[in-house]
Amino acid sequence: MEKVLGSGYIIERVTRMHGGAQKVVYRIDCRNGFTCVLYVWDLTMNYFQEEIANGQTDDQPYGGRLFELNNTYLTRRGVRTPALYDLNQDRDRYPFDYALVQYVEGPKAEAYFQHADSRVKAALFEQLGEMLTIMHGDERASHGELSRFGLHPRACHLQQLENANVQLAYAARHMDSIGANQSKLLDKLNELEARIEPRNRYGFIHGELGPDHVLVNDKLEPYLIDIEGASFFDIEHEHSFLEFRFGEYYRYLKNDALDSDRMLFYRFHHHLSLISGGLKLLHRGFPDQRFARELAGAHARSALQFIGQ
Repeated sequence: MEKVLGSGYIIERVTRMHGGAQKVVYRIDCRNGFTCVLYVWDLTMNYFQEEIANGQTDDQPYGGRLFELNNTYLTRRGVRTPALYDLNQDRDRYPFDYALVQYVEGPKAEAYFQHADSRVKAALFEQLGEMLTIMHGDERASHGELSRFGLHPRACHLQQLENANVQLAYAARHMDSIGANQSKLLDKLNELEARIEPRNRYGFIHGELGPDHVLVNDKLEPYLIDIEGASFFDIEHEHSFLEFRFGEYYRYLKNDALDSDRMLFYRFHHHLSLISGGLKLLHRGFPDQRFARELAGAHARSALQFIGQ
């Protein structure tokens, strides 16, 4: 803190903040009234370290490099995300990256679902829609993370097809309803993928943009957080996620030029992935076990609806 901000920034209190599955987050309060956030990408505290160690992720979203690249990219385009004060990737004193980041005072966007004033809700979600229009409208002819842009040889939806196969296999081992219908679910996945036509235009997406990944300050300005997984990709991947995460408020975020076949494929992929994700959090000691159990259960029901179960 002293090295980055100066000798007047004396730490008074450090508080662990909850919610992250791939990094540890702390709030730092200083005696002079300043508050910031410390991000720590410690692989030993990552709930998906097994997948990372086995090479099941395309990059290293738990590290600081992608955070820095995506932070710079978004900020330059006027898309709000907490400011980066300092990033340390030396790994000389500690075996992990860490960063000091702006603290955004305010709730997550999901809190505004229950807001009494419809004008306030409209103002917030319209701003978020404008930010997404900027991101998704910045197109490239190749897909991939900013650190490996254009280096992925396969179509991006085929990466998700492979991932869905892996996640379905995990879920089938640990949830009876999925295990009993694994072959039907796999057939449906392949059927939806077969409808997709080739494409060579990709927008910049967050990758996991739920209302819990949007902070809102006292000026009603939304900030995107957990941006490490952002990349150029099919924007339908994002919109199919936004659709069920934002519910009725998706109307402020929707895009009328989306590919319906891709939307359906990615929607199904999300359900399969989140069944597995919820189960892994449940099995690996995630603090909110009720959330993990409900996540897996809700998406299992949604996936089974695709095959009429």
